[in-house]
Amino acid sequence: MAPDWQEVDGALYKKFVFANFAEAFAFMTRVAAIAEAQNHHPDWSNSWNVVEIFLRSHDKGAITERDHRLAASIDELQQL
Repeated sequence: MAPDWQEVDGALYKKFVFANFAEAFAFMTRVAAIAEAQNHHPDWSNSWNVVEIFLRSHDKGAITERDHRLAASIDELQQL
């Protein structure tokens, strides 16, 4: 499993905290581009400076390699 991701309710879950709303929204924009390129879209929420992401393969009814791949790609954004 990608670092800091947890299994919650049949999904990979991670909470991201940013300095402000603009940073959180910019992060979501970058994740959206990656998710679109991978054709795998997260369930997520944003409240001010917090973004919570849940990854699950709805068509498989479980966590799959696609979820792990997207989680790893999201983690790479944090290292930039």
